[in-house]
Amino acid sequence: MTHRPVRAVMAAAVATVSLDTPFKTLAAIMAEHGLNALPVLDSDGHIAGIVSQSDLIRKEEYQDEPAARRPPHSHHHRAQAEGLVAGQVMSSPPITISAEASIVAAARAFDRARVSHLVVTEADGTLAGIVAPLDLLKVYLRTDDEIRDEVLGEVITNYLGCDPGRAEVTVTDGIVTLGGEVERKSMVPLAARMARSVDGVVDVVNHLAYAAEDTHLPTAAELDQA
Repeated sequence: MTHRPVRAVMAAAVATVSLDTPFKTLAAIMAEHGLNALPVLDSDGHIAGIVSQSDLIRKEEYQDEPAARRPPHSHHHRAQAEGLVAGQVMSSPPITISAEASIVAAARAFDRARVSHLVVTEADGTLAGIVAPLDLLKVYLRTDDEIRDEVLGEVITNYLGCDPGRAEVTVTDGIVTLGGEVERKSMVPLAARMARSVDGVVDVVNHLAYAAEDTHLPTAAELDQA
């Protein structure tokens, strides 16, 4: 199955800042527009890093306060806490992903990198947008009818090559129920696996029947009688 690309769910209209944007301006932009992160561009317009809310919070984290538990020692975090402009507080290099990469790849990148945002790039490396985990959840806003049409068209008809009139596909709250009949027994688990890979599917209940057995391996005795 072809999953939707990151381009389909990312935020394309992204506020950016330069390397010399002052600390307080960064905080003001985030607060005013409700942003969690800001890509930082160098003088040539290339992506230099990203400033997140957690990067700015370092300044408070490392403030002296006798009664508070001291933060773990980290030269990088201490340097961020002392930073005055974007180039000094940003995280660099940023974790990037292609705008044409699948949302599956993006989800895996989030889990692997443990970041709150991915910088999305065009094929030439320029900024395309930014994507957050919440953006990936947009696939679960697809309607049941949209999901049903894709399962019936892409999975049953195109992938398995079955007659869609013999299969039954119902979708309720993102849960796909497969019924009816496919031509061969080997198609039954394939149908469930591929239906589960459709964007927006929460689960699959498989009640498919089959017309022909094609998974039986003959015994030695059966081979001798052949």
